[in-house]
Amino acid sequence: MKIVIINYGAGNIQSIMFAIERLGFKAVLSNNPDEIKSADKVIFPGVGEASSAMSKLRESSLDSLIPELKQPVLGICLGMQLMCNKTEEGNTEGLGIFDVDVLKFSNNVKVPQMGWNQIYDLKTDLFKGISENEFMYLVHSFYAPNCDEAIATTNYDVEYASALQKDNFYGTQFHPEKSGDVGEKILGNFLKM
Repeated sequence: MKIVIINYGAGNIQSIMFAIERLGFKAVLSNNPDEIKSADKVIFPGVGEASSAMSKLRESSLDSLIPELKQPVLGICLGMQLMCNKTEEGNTEGLGIFDVDVLKFSNNVKVPQMGWNQIYDLKTDLFKGISENEFMYLVHSFYAPNCDEAIATTNYDVEYASALQKDNFYGTQFHPEKSGDVGEKILGNFLKM
């Protein structure tokens, strides 16, 4: 199986690579469109700021490639947020895969949300064998509101979509690669799709 992690200069790529290796697979880092298109699975990571990350995607034409991919694609953290219509972070237009706008948490809570929080209302095979209310690791100041494409929910000031799915596209606000055995099981479920 060919697993490609999109390398566009935004992401905690080493943690994802190590998690994939622990699952018995190898992944390659690439921003080459042909290599990404030929992958069996694509992981779209993201750590950082939305507008600069989108600029990097546009520079390499990945902003037009990613929405056209036909194989399973997993966006993680900022990767998931960039797959939405737009985000309040830097007033940034996203890739428009998920039909939801990303909002900033209110000042009623400590921002960013950093640490462990529960996921529930789990749907789809991404969460096969995962119990309701498992704890996942999150670090973010912006969130996707609950919507029709939500496949997991978390509560922090508001209930929000901690995972999204549409067709072959999946996104997790949490970091499966940093969420211990349960997170790696979710990553493994994605790789089996």
